Amino acid sequence: MPEMYDRIEKLCKEKGINITLMCKECKIPRASLSDYKKGRKKSLSAETLAKIAGYFAVSVDYLYGGSNSASVERELKVALFGGDGEVTDEMWEEVKRYARYIKEKK
Repeated sequence: MPEMYDRIEKLCKEKGINITLMCKECKIPRASLSDYKKGRKKSLSAETLAKIAGYFAVSVDYLYGGSNSASVERELKVALFGGDGEVTDEMWEEVKRYARYIKEKK
């Protein structure tokens, strides 16, 4: 089984969902991942990888097996907002603006 599939599966488990639900929520065909897992497909499209990475707030590089600086960001989002809802870019930018404000206040 490809390492990338393992990482996607692990991210799903961490989120408490299965790959089928993730595909549905990302609006990507489940068959793409099944074919990739079984070796009938050698890679996933850039669009599919971007949707999966965005869904989990990780980098595409992480899906390929690289490090994931985005995982720290994801952990911060869970700590600040809880794990139940989606954190929009606008919400995250507001947190970063506030952190800069506090830092500059010192």
